[in-house]
Amino acid sequence: MGQDLRELQAAYASSETPDLGDLVRRYYNPIVRAVSEMPKPVVAAINGAVAGAGLGIALACDLRWAARSAVFATAFAGIGLAGDSGITWSLSRLVGTAKTAALMYLNERVSAEGALELGLVNAVVDDELLADSARELALRLAAGPTAAFAAIKHTLFAAATQSLPESLDLEADLQERIGRTADHLGGVASFFAKEQPTFTGH
Repeated sequence: MGQDLRELQAAYASSETPDLGDLVRRYYNPIVRAVSEMPKPVVAAINGAVAGAGLGIALACDLRWAARSAVFATAFAGIGLAGDSGITWSLSRLVGTAKTAALMYLNERVSAEGALELGLVNAVVDDELLADSARELALRLAAGPTAAFAAIKHTLFAAATQSLPESLDLEADLQERIGRTADHLGGVASFFAKEQPTFTGH
């Protein structure tokens, strides 16, 4: 998954070089923003090779399950590009600046197990189990306290640019709102009754 350069082959062969900035702004950035700003967890089921913009989109997801045969690569330096689709932002947050630099500069392929060790994915499963495993995870999340999940996602995203005092204020504001939801009140009642809570998203 990633930009298929064959789609741009005619443009490269002509006298006009394709405007890659326009391509990124029009097609890839909106996808990354939609995934990262969506007020619910997004699960990526990664099968096969994921590289370049495809890796950027996968890293924008909240949870990433990979097939054992999956292979990861930043790919940009291999064709003389810098990176897009939020890849350096997401990689830096997940693995730190030093590992991001190595992944971007050296452009080496990373196996699914290697991606798990780096923290690029949350789980590696046998290829034939990937679809069912990712679906099971998505259903589990859908049955959870979705208003709380939206608040968690908001705080995680904001933490990348906020100071600690700003994060503390945001957490308090969200707890004030989420603390009034039926899911929270029902969850507390279930806790005291030693029962499994049932969440409705309200």
